[in-house]
Amino acid sequence: MWCRLSTIVGLGLRLGGPAMLAATLLAGVTHAAENLRLTTSAERVGTYEKIEFRLDAPATYRNPFDPDEVDLAVVIEGPGGRHVSVPAFWCQDYERRRLARSGRETDWFYPRGMPAWKARFTPAEPGAYRAWARLKDRSGEHRSQPIEFQCTASGRHGFLRTSAKDPRFLEFDDGTPFFAIGQNLAFIGPQQYVDLGKAEAIFARLKENGANFLRVWPCCEDWAMAIEARKSAFGRSWAWKPPIVDLPDGKGGTEKCLKLPAGGSLDVSPSQPVALRPNTRYVVAGRIKAEARTALRVAVGQSSLEQPIEPGPNQGWIQFRQEFTTGADEWWLGRVSLRCDGPGNAWADDLSLREAAGGPELLWEADVDRPIRGFYNPVDCFMLDELVRSAEANGLYLQLCVITRDLYMGSLKDAGSPEYAQAIADAKKLFRYAVARWGYSTSVGAWEYFNEIDPGLPTDRFYAELGAYLEEADVYRHLRTTSTWAPSARDCKHPKLDIAEVHYYLRPTDEKRIRDEVSAVLDRVQFLREHAPEKPVLVGEFGLATDQWQQSPLMEKDKPLLHFHNALWASALSGSSGTVLFWWWDQLDRMDGYHHYRPLAAFLADVPFTTAGLRPSGAVVSDGRARLVGLQSPQHAYLWLVNPQATFMGQAAGGPAPSELGGLAVEIEGLKPGPYVVQWWHTDEQKPFKQDRLPCASGALRLAIPPFAADIACKVLPEAAAPP
Repeated sequence: MWCRLSTIVGLGLRLGGPAMLAATLLAGVTHAAENLRLTTSAERVGTYEKIEFRLDAPATYRNPFDPDEVDLAVVIEGPGGRHVSVPAFWCQDYERRRLARSGRETDWFYPRGMPAWKARFTPAEPGAYRAWARLKDRSGEHRSQPIEFQCTASGRHGFLRTSAKDPRFLEFDDGTPFFAIGQNLAFIGPQQYVDLGKAEAIFARLKENGANFLRVWPCCEDWAMAIEARKSAFGRSWAWKPPIVDLPDGKGGTEKCLKLPAGGSLDVSPSQPVALRPNTRYVVAGRIKAEARTALRVAVGQSSLEQPIEPGPNQGWIQFRQEFTTGADEWWLGRVSLRCDGPGNAWADDLSLREAAGGPELLWEADVDRPIRGFYNPVDCFMLDELVRSAEANGLYLQLCVITRDLYMGSLKDAGSPEYAQAIADAKKLFRYAVARWGYSTSVGAWEYFNEIDPGLPTDRFYAELGAYLEEADVYRHLRTTSTWAPSARDCKHPKLDIAEVHYYLRPTDEKRIRDEVSAVLDRVQFLREHAPEKPVLVGEFGLATDQWQQSPLMEKDKPLLHFHNALWASALSGSSGTVLFWWWDQLDRMDGYHHYRPLAAFLADVPFTTAGLRPSGAVVSDGRARLVGLQSPQHAYLWLVNPQATFMGQAAGGPAPSELGGLAVEIEGLKPGPYVVQWWHTDEQKPFKQDRLPCASGALRLAIPPFAADIACKVLPEAAAPP
């Protein structure tokens, strides 16, 4: 239970809100050391492993996220005297627990210490390194004393790249090929089916089953994780009508405040639950202004001020301070509300919550003057830290969709406008922060600019300038992509986009054109390969949907997840650079569908995507009872054969149950003469069930296909390269 509240009301002095936020989240409450100082906790690091620095700056700043105000970086001199500069970032660390809230376990995040400057770096080359901090601000340029560290070989593969040997596919820095096997896990947050703890459990399940790639959204506005978004204690993006108005007197140092009409009330309801510590004393503070005979009553939890705050008619703004102590099992902030008592209006500003003994601001979502673009959510940034760490631990590679689309899309209508130029400038600052904080990780496979932006917008300039900026600012040269809400051939071809991407949902409207999931996958990969013949390509979203783009009720009827299974195998052997990335991750988790990845991952493990020169196979089945999808080179063939009766869409349309197909053969032409090993795989098993050795004298092989009902897979390998 909440203890009894005590109140201090005074005149004039402003506490909390933007002023205090600038002193904590944005500027710190104590001055740093007199001189710029760089430290690190490690003196030795492996190649492609993170080394983290702490920077003590000699000044405080109103907005440390803005490099126009403070440009703080670490300059690193590597073996041979080569230099790179990695930007530093302003960071609030958090303590984390899993606790019960509203009947379910959820993540509890509580600030650990005050915000601080950090930098992260991943060396690629063994040897001796020197590093020093470099600061540029209004006082000039400053440089710290250098520190030294050593880098040793680790055996890690490095970052994901477009293959130097075959640009249609992906590989690591050391040349190891990479084929993306995975899905979406887009909405992560306390109000979602997947919160951080659940996401980490899913990461582990994906690793167990051979998946290696995830498309993740840190761009979700206020319904889930977002680096840069409107997250407010007074409204939500989908119904944005907060009582935020201009200051009634136009004075006081801020531009906006909250207005409570006569008899009105307002709940302070952050989008992210506010964590508290048990048995700890806190202060809720702010300032108010009211018309004659009107007071403001403040309530926290079950208690409120014993007396309402009633400014005199000539007092103007007055400051209030309300203290409370949490109980022995109080881990969350309860309801905070403001109520206007009297015949007139009241205004509130600078609302703040922090420990009575001091510390970081906890109610930063109450700041009505906080910019939407250019402020990076401290809690969600910490969540992304944890997700990247979990991806590293589980061998997963993330495609991070960074920009919250609706904050930028309205500014991109006219490529010659000031608004367009400002959007580019803001996006550069956002990616500077992303590179600084998460760019170090080899598990960040690609930056995705937008999720499904309007393909009719003139985005060429945006991608060109942002892409050129990243080529300088991102010393790790991460891959770049974007997506549109309808296929965009123009984006597929853009020289500053490394991966071409489309999204596709099989809906009732599409039945006249594409009747099943296999046809849908092949159609979309064909579009990508037509417009991006020499790039990696991905179907970034895929699934069953209604005509209103909602999850199809048919999915729950597909108990064996036949459409998911077929889409994975069809895409893997279609010429794509990865499997389709399935969208309905929550339903996939409920149905525990991860086991579908394991046999495919085993089948693909030794496919030489980057070195064999694989092309769509021209192999022919002896009759039309089976459909073939495959890749082939002069010495390899990888085939998947599916019974047309075994597509889920065919079954959903009332088609006959698939019957066993026997007596079929497949003829493969274009192979070099020589001895070959032919392996046959059941697609629900992780090793071949049959293996034969056959000669190929004329460049063609005719293979008898073992009987199967739904689908079967085949590998044809040169005998010298085949496993014993």
